[in-house]
Amino acid sequence: MEKYSQFRDKGTAIAPFFSVPTPPSSPLWAPVHIFLFVVRVPLLLGVSLLYFLFIEWIPAPSFVKKCVLWFLLAIPGVWWVDLQVDGVKRGKLSEMRDHLPHDGTVIASSFTSPLDPLYLAGIFCPLFTRSWPGTRKVEPISLFRAILLAFSHPSLAPGNPAKLVSLKELQERHPKSIICVFPECTTTNGRGILPFSPSLLTVGEKTRIYPVNLRYTPGDVTTPTPGEYLAWFWKLLSKPSHCMRVRIARSVFNTQTNGVKKAAGVGYDTNIFDSPEFRDRHVETNEEGGDEEISIREQELLDRVAEDLARLGRVKRVGLDVKDKIDFVKVWQKTKKRRG
Repeated sequence: MEKYSQFRDKGTAIAPFFSVPTPPSSPLWAPVHIFLFVVRVPLLLGVSLLYFLFIEWIPAPSFVKKCVLWFLLAIPGVWWVDLQVDGVKRGKLSEMRDHLPHDGTVIASSFTSPLDPLYLAGIFCPLFTRSWPGTRKVEPISLFRAILLAFSHPSLAPGNPAKLVSLKELQERHPKSIICVFPECTTTNGRGILPFSPSLLTVGEKTRIYPVNLRYTPGDVTTPTPGEYLAWFWKLLSKPSHCMRVRIARSVFNTQTNGVKKAAGVGYDTNIFDSPEFRDRHVETNEEGGDEEISIREQELLDRVAEDLARLGRVKRVGLDVKDKIDFVKVWQKTKKRRG
């Protein structure tokens, strides 16, 4: 594993790009795992084709679409076992709707698994977007593309800049919709929060941003390494059940002109992301095409949301970014070919 040592965060020793190993199981369970996989595959395939080829494209009520998506999650036994919302006591959630994402707001979600967009679609029906570390704009994508994104190779820049829009423009086009952003730009194994894309900086000042973290038990249904479709589906469909835990933080606003105040008791005493060296690594492109460095006040917003996601997931922020994952994937694929 010495060849992978460069892909461990120097400050925390966290390796966010390694696959999570499957918990050991007794050989006596092998027939059960095979049976579950064989039974679930045609059912999952049939319902998926029904939804993504037909239901998603017709003007069906959102309730119908949500029911089908929840059935998709139920087929492999993915159960939503715990929901915690900052500032809301158990049993009082219905009385405090402002603590949940609603029309006209933005979700800044962690990104570890294809199950993430599926769950978010089944609850909030958001418009999904794809972010990159080199631009403040995003690309609107469908739910199906968001799921495939979890298996995709990371990239530093969009292939077609003409499709990009700012989040503020997207809000103006869809004022009654929730917009979902994956600010880490690529998937991890859920053990660390990567540096953010600057896309959140284009959110309107009056728009609430809700950090949302999703965790799974066992954690082997995460997809930090790209392209492992068959292995992932085996892990998902061969087990009796998977537990999902959802955490939602208090909303924040993009008040970058006045700075963002950090909530008491949130975050860490020292943070490498506050250093000038970290900020100097991230030079972004503005709408006119020129270079624009992220200001200190803008970085405060990104830090606040990232700290919330780290706190919700009980993990730490890491200095490894999308470029590091691209380098990791190259080394990992070379090793995989040698073993094959």
